[in-house]
Parts: sequence; structure tokens; C-alpha cells
Amino acid sequence: MRDISYRVALGGIVTALCIGAMFFAGIIPALYLVLPMIAGVFMMIIATEISIGWAFLTYMAVSILSFFVTFDKEASLIFIMLFGHYPVIRFYLKKINVRFLRYTIKFLIFNLCAVAYFYMTVYVFGLDQMLDEMGELGRYGSYIMLFLCNVIFVLYDINLDLCYNIYKIRLMPKLRRKK
Repeated sequence: MRDISYRVALGGIVTALCIGAMFFAGIIPALYLVLPMIAGVFMMIIATEISIGWAFLTYMAVSILSFFVTFDKEASLIFIMLFGHYPVIRFYLKKINVRFLRYTIKFLIFNLCAVAYFYMTVYVFGLDQMLDEMGELGRYGSYIMLFLCNVIFVLYDINLDLCYNIYKIRLMPKLRRKK
């Protein structure tokens, strides 16, 4: 376990990187989905370098700050409800040895969060244009959107593995202190 100054400094750096990504989501609206994913990848650094508990604290700090700093509240909500906590929870899910059970729990968590995000966006924040857009897809529009979200989630999960391996091989040795 590293000393407290290292944990605070790394937590601050990762928080700043996440907030920067979330800020750019408001400036470049085309990336409102990609930048919260990138911010979620930074959460793995905290979970790997310090602890999962510290990663959840960093996630909470980024969630609160992103709501005040970002222009695009939808991107902030995407980070909070879908892609910010998952890279941290993933460390617990990797401990499940039965592959089918692990993937079932992953999809269950994601789908619960996606449905909660949908209801929060439409009914709490009043973004009714989402319902109007789904009206064009017919009565199965919400199911089609949920299926597409699951495809995005699978790609995100695969990319998290790749990013984690790149971090372990290339960046982690550079961040570790030499004794």
C-alpha cells in the first residue's frame, strides 16, 4: 500500500483527467458517449494502483464534479450511471470463476443501469426528445436501443481488457517506484 500523499496525488490526477474528458464532452458533442467511456477507463488506474475503495471515492468525486463542470448533463449522466462505476466493479466480477455466471451478472448490472438511465433521463430530467426519437422506430424502438446499448457494452468490456493489459505492460512499470 502506498503512502497517503501518493494516493491523494494520484486520485487528484485521475479526477482531473476524468473531469477534463467530461468537460470536452460538452465542447465536442459528437463525443458525448466516447468521452465518458474514456473517463471510466481512468478509474481502472486508481483501482489497480491504490485500491477499489479509493477508486469508488474517486468515482464519487468525478460524478459530483462532472455534474457541475460539464455543459452536457447527458454525458455526465452516462458517466455516472453506465461507464464510470463499471471498470471498478469489474475487478470484483473477475473473481467469479464460472464464465456464464460472470457474463450474466455483467449484463444484468449493465441493463439495470441502462434502464435506470433511460427513466432518469426521460422522467427526472424531462428530456422527452428521447421518446420522440424512439417513436420513429416503432413500438420496438426501446428494445432495439437496449440491444444496441448491449453491443456497445460488449465492445466497451473488450476494450477495457485491452486498456488494462496495455496499462499493466507499458505504464505500470513506469509509475512504480524503483527501490
